[in-house]
Amino acid sequence: MNISTRVKQLKKSAIHEMTRLSKQFDDVAFLSWAKPVSETPAHINEAVISAIKNNLTGGYSQSEGLVELREEIVKKLQRDNNIKADISEILVTVGAIEGLMASVMSVIDPGDEVILPTPTYSTHITQVKLASGIPVMVPLQENDNYSLDIEAIKKAITPKTKAIMFCTPSNPTGTVFPENKLRELAEVTLEHNLTVITDEAYEYFTYDDQKHFSIASIPEMKDKVITNYTLTKSYAMTGWRIGYLHCNKENIQHIKKAHIPLTICAPVASQYAAIAALKGSQQCIEKFRMSYFKSRNLMCERLDRLSSVFEYVKPDGAYLMFPKILGKQGKDSFEFSKRLLYEAKVSTTPGVAFGPTGEGHIRLSFCVPEEMINKAFDRMEKYL
Repeated sequence: MNISTRVKQLKKSAIHEMTRLSKQFDDVAFLSWAKPVSETPAHINEAVISAIKNNLTGGYSQSEGLVELREEIVKKLQRDNNIKADISEILVTVGAIEGLMASVMSVIDPGDEVILPTPTYSTHITQVKLASGIPVMVPLQENDNYSLDIEAIKKAITPKTKAIMFCTPSNPTGTVFPENKLRELAEVTLEHNLTVITDEAYEYFTYDDQKHFSIASIPEMKDKVITNYTLTKSYAMTGWRIGYLHCNKENIQHIKKAHIPLTICAPVASQYAAIAALKGSQQCIEKFRMSYFKSRNLMCERLDRLSSVFEYVKPDGAYLMFPKILGKQGKDSFEFSKRLLYEAKVSTTPGVAFGPTGEGHIRLSFCVPEEMINKAFDRMEKYL
């Protein structure tokens, strides 16, 4: 069988490799999975059961998604993101991932460059490569809470640069990019006529008075941003694979050209789940947020007891943190993660998965029960 050079050159996902290796062991303490362990709220499940019983889920929807769902998304964008939208500017996607892939495909040609502030979500890097683009990784300022380095981004722009792609709150660092920095970034993108592609999967999970800010809410950026969202994190719906994106009507038509061959439409049953999520009580989001807030604080307390092994930046958002491994142990994060798994039965994610500046770190998820965090750190304290 012939395999494309483009795919051959992709490295095996360190995230999924650690998951595969973890299955060899019993009683593993998992801090590696960035997925909620909470159950999907009952009212969402019940709405889908009703839709199935009423024979509403057996066919395709419009490729852009059910009208009722897009109407609810428009209301949500106005209420929570300060973005005034029309349903013609909404595309319902298979999670944020498919939307991000379609976004990248619609913006770049082979050889074009996309700036990625790193460490960043590993799939973003892969998506640029799959589109035959060139990921240009600009380091975040780790010593300043992983902040955006606007001057470094300016210097990275070339005639081949077409887009800047980032997630906020960040996977893997938990950084919430503040409004003032995003406004500076907006000025740069307008000056150089670039497109911004955002991944705002963790938008509701911020702590310590930090606020999520959508760069698309800046009026001048309306035609320059493709904003990707997902319901999978907010409502503990990872398995439903449902998300959406927003951009101007003209660009939606082009993104749809990539969306249709990728997926035709998002699963219709999942679209009914999304309608129920958006129309129903939002108390579940705050419940999840407070649970993650408590778990974050616990994880910080446990990391403080391992200060000779790790140093860390306390995350302002998401449910992830990215401690640095001190000393010689941190030279190879994949080997370090494998040792923790093999010798302490603790599953973590090696930082190298998130770009070159991720090397020497591990990603830890705190969207797990407190007893799992304590079990993992009890084992690490004994081993390290």
